[in-house]
Formats: sequence, C-alpha cells, structure tokens
Amino acid sequence: MSTNLKINPERLWSTLMETAQYGATPKGGVRRLTLSDEDKMVRDWFKTTCEAAGLAVSVDAIGNMFATRPGTDPSAPAIAFGSHLDTQPAGGKFDGILGVLAGLEAMRTLNEAGYETTHPLTLVNWTNEEGARFAPAMMCSGVYAGDLDMATMLAGTDRDGKSFGEELERIGYKGPETVGERRFKAFVELHIEQGPILEAEEKTIGVVTGGQGIVWLDGVITGRDSHAGTTPMPMRRDAMNALAEVALAIEAVALEFGPAGVGTLGEALVLPGSRNTIPGTTTFKADFRHPDAEALTAMEAAFTARCREIADGRKVEIDVTRIWRKDPIAFNSTIVEAVEAAAAANALPARRMISGAGHDAFYISGTCPTGMIFVPCWEGVSHNEEESATEADCGAGAQVLLDALLRLDANPPS
Repeated sequence: MSTNLKINPERLWSTLMETAQYGATPKGGVRRLTLSDEDKMVRDWFKTTCEAAGLAVSVDAIGNMFATRPGTDPSAPAIAFGSHLDTQPAGGKFDGILGVLAGLEAMRTLNEAGYETTHPLTLVNWTNEEGARFAPAMMCSGVYAGDLDMATMLAGTDRDGKSFGEELERIGYKGPETVGERRFKAFVELHIEQGPILEAEEKTIGVVTGGQGIVWLDGVITGRDSHAGTTPMPMRRDAMNALAEVALAIEAVALEFGPAGVGTLGEALVLPGSRNTIPGTTTFKADFRHPDAEALTAMEAAFTARCREIADGRKVEIDVTRIWRKDPIAFNSTIVEAVEAAAAANALPARRMISGAGHDAFYISGTCPTGMIFVPCWEGVSHNEEESATEADCGAGAQVLLDALLRLDANPPS
C-alpha cells in the first residue's frame, strides 16, 4: 500500500518549538508537571489547535484528552495514536509531546489532502504519564485500561499534599466522559527512544516489538538519631550508611540479572538532616526493570533479601513496599509489520527493538492491538534538559506514523 501523502516536517518542528515555551526552563528544557499551570497552558493550546484543525475534542473524568477526525464508516471504531504532554521536573522538549504533535501533523496532512479514512482517527493526550508529581507513572492510561483504581488515583497527593482530583478540577480538565467508555480498533505511539541504540547504529526508526517489565519499590530505613561527636562508630544505628549499602545492593542485583536487567535508586531522603546528627531515618525509591516477568520477580526477591542482610548488619530496620508493577508486554504483530513496512516504503533504516522505558502504550495494549515507533535522541539522553532530537528524525517518525495509520485503516488488526 502506498500514498503520496507527505507530512510537513518544518511545521511539525515549529509546533515542537512553540509548545516548548509552556514550562520552559533557563537551561533550554521544559518543566511541565502534571496538572500544573504549565500543563493547563499546553492543554489549552492543544484543545484550541485541534479544534482549529476540525477535530472534535473531548475529555474524560481523569483528564485524558481525545481529538477525533471522522471516518467514512461512522460505525467503525477509531484508530488511535498519541502520547503525553507532561514532563519530568527537569525534562526536555520531545519526551511524550513528539508523539502528540506528530499525530496532529498527520491530521493536518490528511485535511490538506482531503483524504478520507474508513475508520475515525483519534489523537490522544494521556494524563500523567511521567508520574513525577503524582505516582505511579502511566497513571491515567492505566485507569483507562482498568488496571489502576480511579478513586485511589484521584486521592493520591503530591509532596505538598495537593490531591490529583483537586488539581484536575482546579485546572479545568475533569471532563464529562466516562473513563474507558470509548475503545479503539488499534493504538500507535510515536516516541523518542530515550536510549542510545538507534543513534549508535545509525537507524532512523525503531520498530518496537514490546516493552520490559517494571517494578517500583519504596523503602524506609529506621535507625536512631544520635550525636555525631559522642556516639562511637560500633554503637551507631546509622540509617544513612545503611542507605549507601542499599544503593549498592540495587546496582549489584541489576548486574546479577544483566545485561537485560537494570536497577536505579532514583530518590532518597535523609532525616533529620543535620550535619552533626547521625541520621535515624532515610527513605528511598527504587526502580527495577527486566524484559522477562520471572526474572523481574527474582530481582525484587533478591533485593529484599539483601535488604534484610543489611538491616541485620547495621542494626536498623528496613521496610520495603512494592507500590507498582507492570509486567513485560508484546505488541501486536500486525502493527509491528505495518510500522516496518512504512519505514521501508520511505527508505528509512530501521531495526526491531524492545522498549526499555515505560509508556502509555503498555497499558493500552491490554485493551486493543497496540504498537510503538521510536526515533533517535541525542546520545540517548532523556528526562534531562539537554534532551534533543533532530528535525529530520522527528519528521521521519511522523511520516512513518502517518503511513502506518493508513496501512492499519486499510488492513486493520484483528
């Protein structure tokens, strides 16, 4: 299947730079936390811009946004695509929003050509993919899919004690649509790779075949606050030194299950936070990932066992709680093949690959046939203000997205 429809890479790049103003940081990145004022700004822009393109915009009760272009068969379920508009606290211009704006560019291209699809096409902004302000990540695609409880998510709070539900209403994006009410024929998500493989191998397109599993663990280490000058070293119950061992244990477990397994201590708090007081309490947040579900389970077990050993040796208590787990997933073969064919039709070098990062597509894959497209980012850097991608690669990704959507419209997955 082939069409002569070509997206406008300059227009796509212009919208990427325009939207980067919403939450722009002095270092050239973006800080657009979920349900913040900056999130409201970019949502307002998205709604207005989609409506100007003739799309019907609706919002569900947890803030997911849907912009739909009708098809010739009103009874056909929509083919959906998109990603997210929120960022990390010190994020970049491309993570998530590329997939949304590339979808908008695809819609504009179809409009300009007067091209009619059989299926309706729906562009989606999933709320709170990052999980940076409100845990967990991929929250509202998870609620949409029925994997996360909506009431629990709405009640969740940020560090300032503000609840997700209150902030959703504050910015005006608690919509009337029932969450999960609409269902799709297929879903495709374009995203920067957030890793170094495509750039290193000089490939333009990553054909994503699935994603690795993720488990998030929260820990509390309890020792005893003591005077730094009067407490002999052997008599200390130092929660900070125990935390140092925990950090190394995370690394050791990941290496044990390597090269596929990875582990990260991404956040820690030391209390009471005084130079001359031995810390009596520390907290930490750990992230383990592996493409095999059994190996992921074994990684968690190995880490908790190591924590027990550290607790005994340091005379502290270590409590570890799993707050979230998402098992590895495999994407739909028809969509994988459509993406691969679209890359080949545009003479773009491509490779199949597993996603190391979590994405909304992971949850959506439980509701309909799903796939993903990756494009390179500079040195694989993401979740960082230096995150960067080229205009050519962003345009190539959008072109493959459009072509893949048209292939799926003609030959939808079963």
